[in-house]
Amino acid sequence: MLDIVIEAREAQLSAGFAVKRILPYRLRRMIGPFIFMDHGGPLHMPTGPASQFDVLPHPHIGLSTVSYLFSGNMTHRDSLGVEQVIIPGEVNWMTAGKGISHSERFEDPAMLAGGQLEMIQTWVALPEKDEESNPSFDNYKPEQLPVYTDSGIWMRLIAGDAYGLKSTVSTHSPLFYVHVELEAGIRFGLPTGHSERGAYIVRGSVEVSGITYSAGNLLVFTKGVDPLIIAKEKATFMMLGGEHLGERYIWWNFVSSSKERIEQAKEDWKQGRIILPPTDSQEYVPLPEDKSRPAGGPPPNALS
Repeated sequence: MLDIVIEAREAQLSAGFAVKRILPYRLRRMIGPFIFMDHGGPLHMPTGPASQFDVLPHPHIGLSTVSYLFSGNMTHRDSLGVEQVIIPGEVNWMTAGKGISHSERFEDPAMLAGGQLEMIQTWVALPEKDEESNPSFDNYKPEQLPVYTDSGIWMRLIAGDAYGLKSTVSTHSPLFYVHVELEAGIRFGLPTGHSERGAYIVRGSVEVSGITYSAGNLLVFTKGVDPLIIAKEKATFMMLGGEHLGERYIWWNFVSSSKERIEQAKEDWKQGRIILPPTDSQEYVPLPEDKSRPAGGPPPNALS
């Protein structure tokens, strides 16, 4: 029923911001086109300056970053000149293509007065034909995203298609990404029509094939098998997957089907050929020291 169960590991994004890292994992690098997943929070921001939580300008190539918040807010700035505050229920979908840089900062006075932050960030690898596309950014409001409700079930389709719903979020390959809330005792089936499927448990616990799994676990389902998910208590989880794109290499914030392209991206960032956000250009994350980690290994300090 399950190919693998992945337990989230702690990773440090900035001086004060540790997250639960789910993907990539050495035994399972991708689910469909999803190649990276972090769960940040829930955490209460300290009163006063929160610069220790800020993610400074950093580069990406060959992927789309997807930001989704449960609580709090943050300000996105990128090298296209976009400045966008994201709030719960919205989706920030940034396609890096041939190269982009961006920052994520926590500047809202309510947040800095001890507000709570919780978010999920994923990376979606691009098909080879789109890896060198022009970068772009889109923000989608909650009312633009399909929502389905039934007795004890609430779900929002963030991207792709599932359960007869189709999202307006622009994607580059077949996929699905769903936020699901279940009341205790509710049975919930997997979406069909996608070859690779997973469910990350944000809160609560669920049962699959007689075994209970708790928050912080990513369940990766066997192809062609459709077990029921049973909520053992009130549960929140993110379902994701789609069609596999083929082998991808990942190093720091770079994703590509070519090792050589990863090396070029390293040099581009060192030489300033990937420009900084025009309204956030006074500091940035330098290229990490390369300690001969293979390009196919997990990123040394990935930032989404």
